[in-house]
Amino acid sequence: MSKDKTVNAASAAATLSSQAAEAFVSASREAAHDFVDFIEIDEVLTLRRMVVRASSPKGTVLFLHGFPETLTVWKDIATTLAHDYYVHAFDWPGYGQSSRPAFERFSYAPKAYAQVLKAYIERAGIDRSKLVIYATDIGALPVLLLALDEPTIARQIIVGDFAPFDRPHHMWENLQNLKAEPTASPTRAYMNKTSDEILQNVHRRGLSPAEQFDLRIDVQQDMIRSWSRDGVTSADAFAHYYASFTRDQQYLEANLDRLKTPMKVIWGEKDIYITKEMGIEFAGKIGAKLDLLPGIGHFPHLQNPKQTVEEIIASFR
Repeated sequence: MSKDKTVNAASAAATLSSQAAEAFVSASREAAHDFVDFIEIDEVLTLRRMVVRASSPKGTVLFLHGFPETLTVWKDIATTLAHDYYVHAFDWPGYGQSSRPAFERFSYAPKAYAQVLKAYIERAGIDRSKLVIYATDIGALPVLLLALDEPTIARQIIVGDFAPFDRPHHMWENLQNLKAEPTASPTRAYMNKTSDEILQNVHRRGLSPAEQFDLRIDVQQDMIRSWSRDGVTSADAFAHYYASFTRDQQYLEANLDRLKTPMKVIWGEKDIYITKEMGIEFAGKIGAKLDLLPGIGHFPHLQNPKQTVEEIIASFR
């Protein structure tokens, strides 16, 4: 990959850092109109969402969470950005307080999530021309699948720390095992059995003691409360997502030439779940700029939220 397509986060412009710092201060001074409610997508799906409204927004940001997160992971970042931007986030089906229909009624596949995303943007009345979508982990493949058919879905898409291609050797062993039987079912059962450990430590793995961090109490509690609802756990939804994962990865790779929406790729250099080699390959194939974040694992937005704010501010320049 050419050097001009790979930018290390350590070289981020000082002006962006200054803007992000100013945004954190401004957000605490200027009250934003924020709420959490529910929006109906169809007769099967209702999503819990968070909306933070600026008084004079410069644009709209839509955050898409990963496993095993809920929309609460975006709360502080949304509040920070609320000085200048209209911010949306929602719980994917199977996560948080959103619907968890039976698998016969909803597949939980990346392509199905892509249609959920499309419906949300339409029902929320979001102006696509002023929209930046920031998607991580399981949220990233759906937005890319949607962009194949609708390149104007956003003015820019920022993705990272996910698996765009079928490259199991770049994935954590349990993720590899979820991709097909006979290992998928026992892995799903094991994840449900060890849910407490997952929720406590998923964000710490691969980081040195000095780099490890704690989640906010409200985030931790929401993830714990939301793990199981209506007979479906977040691990169940995750496993069904993976049941169609290879198919949808291969579809994306076969159609990369149709990916026209402006893209940015970010990646935690110490991500052990989906290694940086996946991000390097993806960015190179689509000709996108890549930020490798030193000392950062699989959850950049949790480990260094100020950097996430900088990425959003830069996307509107």
